[in-house]
Parts: sequence; structure tokens; C-alpha cells
Amino acid sequence: MSTAPGPGPVLPVPDAAAYLAGRWRIERAVYDLRGGTEGSFRGTAEFRPGPAGEALLHLEEGELTWGGVVHPASRTLRLRPLPDGTAEVDFADGRPFHDLDLRTGRWTAAHPCAADRYEGTFTVVAPDEWHLQWRVGGPAKDQLLRSVYRRAGD
Repeated sequence: MSTAPGPGPVLPVPDAAAYLAGRWRIERAVYDLRGGTEGSFRGTAEFRPGPAGEALLHLEEGELTWGGVVHPASRTLRLRPLPDGTAEVDFADGRPFHDLDLRTGRWTAAHPCAADRYEGTFTVVAPDEWHLQWRVGGPAKDQLLRSVYRRAGD
């Protein structure tokens, strides 16, 4: 299995927050490379203005299937748009997560988490579809997460 995103078309996005705003369907494959197990997540993501209006809340919720068992799963992030069309992404509690620049259609971000390292590749492939791959490595984790986000109809 390749951990690098494949070649293919990319769509430059001049304003990350404007592009992401709205509701998306998510399909995610989750691989534990150390244990040889895999699972999946299906759900939705919504990027909507936060209470103070200075950031977009990124709310994900759905179901994680792991080991044949289905679990509810959710997360909340904050996307803070910057004047140049890029953004800073924070955890819900305000801690920094990563930067985001979709102006070329592809972006790689990194986040250290204790002794582990998260490396994410964001690829915009169409006006209504983008892909996200996280490779997580370190003493506690060896994982690959591949997500496809498709804009949800109204």
C-alpha cells in the first residue's frame, strides 16, 4: 500500500475558508499498520461560522467501524481564515493543530503530538471534492487515514 497521494488533477483554491464552508459527506479508511487491522468512518463535516464569527467551526460526526463494532465518533476543530486565503487550524480547545494553504490545490501539514508525528496531505480535486490523508508515525502509533470529502446537497 502506498502512503503517498497519487498523481492526479488538482484545483487551486484562492480562499480555503470560502471553499470549505458548508456541509460535506465523509468516507474515511483507517489503517493500523502496526497491528494490520483496518476500519472505516462514514459521516458528515460541517464548516460553519463560530459564535464570535472570526473562525469557522469544523464539526465532524458519524460512525467509526472498527473490529466489526460500530462506535459514534465526532470531533470539532476551528479554522481561522487569514487575509491571504490561507488558514490556521486549531483544536476545539484553542491549541494549534496545523496551517492550511490550498492556493495550489495541494498542501502538506505536520503536527507533532507527544513523540508521534502527524503528516497530512490535503488535495482539492474538484469544486465539490477534496481528499485528506494523514500518516501518523511514532512510538505510540503507526496509522494511515485516507478521507474523501464530497459536498453534500442541500
